Amino acid sequence: MQQIINDKQADACIVVTGVNHYYLTGRIVDGYLYIPGEGKPLLFVKRPLGIEGDGVAYIRKPEQIPDLLRRDNRFLPKRLLLESEVVSFATALRLQAALGMPEIGNVSSDLRRIRSVKSAEELDEMRACARIHASVYRQIPSIYQKGMTDIDFQIELEHAMRRAGSLGIFRSYGENMDIFMGSILAGDNAAAGSPYDFALGGRGASASLPLGASGVALTPGLTLMVDMAGNYRPVMSDMTRTFVIERVADEAYRAHQVSIDIHTAIMGMAKAGVPCAELYLLAEQMVKENGLEAYFMGTKQQAKFIGHGVGLEINEPPVLTARSKEVLQPGMAIAVEPKFVLPGIGAVGVENTYIVHEKELEKITLCEESLVVL
Repeated sequence: MQQIINDKQADACIVVTGVNHYYLTGRIVDGYLYIPGEGKPLLFVKRPLGIEGDGVAYIRKPEQIPDLLRRDNRFLPKRLLLESEVVSFATALRLQAALGMPEIGNVSSDLRRIRSVKSAEELDEMRACARIHASVYRQIPSIYQKGMTDIDFQIELEHAMRRAGSLGIFRSYGENMDIFMGSILAGDNAAAGSPYDFALGGRGASASLPLGASGVALTPGLTLMVDMAGNYRPVMSDMTRTFVIERVADEAYRAHQVSIDIHTAIMGMAKAGVPCAELYLLAEQMVKENGLEAYFMGTKQQAKFIGHGVGLEINEPPVLTARSKEVLQPGMAIAVEPKFVLPGIGAVGVENTYIVHEKELEKITLCEESLVVL
């Protein structure tokens, strides 16, 4: 972080968001983490009480920060970096005014880039999360009961998730990306577009949260796509599996196999140094060869990516798109999710989380990938 501050010719950075507080300090506070270009950082805390340590100071409002900096023999910054992509305009203005109107620069993308390469400890945490994630998915055949709607099913699955240690919510990055425990898509609801920037949509149960399950009856001939959060550890996994309600047309099996084949091809190609765009183009080529372009990543509204980074947030860099300039690096974790939506049937496809190594990908979401009949 201090290298970034200096590279951007800034004097300091103030971190406000919970996810970056956790990444940099191991805790979430209502307050401000002040990182100078040189020297020790300071944590200005409003809540909770009881945090002690060198560099911790309690404040009621950001206007107290300048006096505390002067008391510590520090100059006020003339150029200040903020998480401008996610911090509210009002918060940015208040901090700027409190510190004597320094020039403001953006550090949001830099923090996301730093977090995209995980430490060995973070990767171990992600592997542990993925093992629990898979163990919960293996319970799905026993969770399903005839006569359920997609919402009934999701309620029971969320109960199993919580009993397995789910943290209950997961973080996603961006505006209007309300936290959701995951997505259940049955039948033609999979084709319903959503305002949220996820691979597939769904009408949802209410116009106030238009995503995922909508009350569809789980009847024979439909697929049930399960894309629920792997939020059993702070560093998450992401996984999708698809199920069949009693029987389904052969077209669903063919398209689902293409998704698995894309995963196999990407595993044979991806490693450190490979451009993310090449992975997307490989998937796109295989989709065209199989005549499935009209169903790839949706129908009416088609997503233009097949994967994304995973970590403390479910949608971290890199993004696997045709126009991506990003390159895989050792320690990155990516979720790959080639999916198809078939009219009258529903969604099919697989999503796995992989860890990037120098010469290969490591699959950590180890769970049955074929269509499972319920």
